[in-house]
Amino acid sequence: MPRTPYHKGPVTDHFDGLRFHSPGQPSPDRSLMDIWRWNRAGTRAQWPKAVAITPAVPPARSLAPRITMVGHASVLLQVAGLNLLTDPVWSRRAGPLGITGPKRTTAPGIAFGDLPQIDAILLSHNHYDHLDLATLRKLHRRDAPHLVMPLGTEATARRAGRGLRLTSADWHETVNLAPGVSVTLTRANHWSSRGLSDRRMALWAGFWINTPVSQIWFAGDTGYGDGAIFRDIRARHGQPDIALIPIGAYAPRWFMAPQHVGPDEAVKIFEDVGAKQAYGIHWGTFQLTDEPREEPRELLARHLSAAGIAPERFIALEPGASYG
Repeated sequence: MPRTPYHKGPVTDHFDGLRFHSPGQPSPDRSLMDIWRWNRAGTRAQWPKAVAITPAVPPARSLAPRITMVGHASVLLQVAGLNLLTDPVWSRRAGPLGITGPKRTTAPGIAFGDLPQIDAILLSHNHYDHLDLATLRKLHRRDAPHLVMPLGTEATARRAGRGLRLTSADWHETVNLAPGVSVTLTRANHWSSRGLSDRRMALWAGFWINTPVSQIWFAGDTGYGDGAIFRDIRARHGQPDIALIPIGAYAPRWFMAPQHVGPDEAVKIFEDVGAKQAYGIHWGTFQLTDEPREEPRELLARHLSAAGIAPERFIALEPGASYG
């Protein structure tokens, strides 16, 4: 069996000794012919080059849960006196070396200089739009936060500097962040890679954040599949007070469905986990797929209405928006 530069561990129901997979769910793997077919279709919408925002200036700390959108999957979570960041990306591009890949359409919703001290970073997987080494280096030099991530992701994250406080874990494993505060890695239907030959060699995940004042779930990147993993999350953890659910990067569906939910499936996830409040992420910052920029928000409103759900219970987060 080929050697992996990522995770070395025992074979499990979702790890064959080289690559991870999501048992019982559709495979997200796509061939070069599939990629050629997608690019040849020429159906990509034209996004605006820039969308103006009003950046937020968050408080130093908060005991009650406070959510501030940076952009894409980067969210500042302030809860129980801790400051947590999900998938932080402050770089202008989401790609290798910061010189390739999609450009930001919006500036970060918090200027880096206005970011409070960060205690922990939750990394869902190693794709460039979620794991940005330049941003991790800046945060490590400034705050030395605790980095928590799925198995194998540390092979990439450790390049952010020496002396990192880094913990990797498997699905359903729990990592303590502070007295009474922990995160448990949850399943997701996705994949990983940083290059051409390392597909699915590192794991991907969401995070259930358990605190004395609130239960918060960050879904990470995920397809819907048959919905079983979301119903299982509810069975294991209960109903989250707050859920961060992706709503964008879904078109064309024949290509994206196994790896990214659309707004209709985001509403299904909301119902499956029984979230009291949800916020839509993973849209409007980097153009990764074909849909128009505003479509995820518009379709989310339409599907919430069809399901009889009040629109204020599931809000598409704009960079700079803050709730709490």
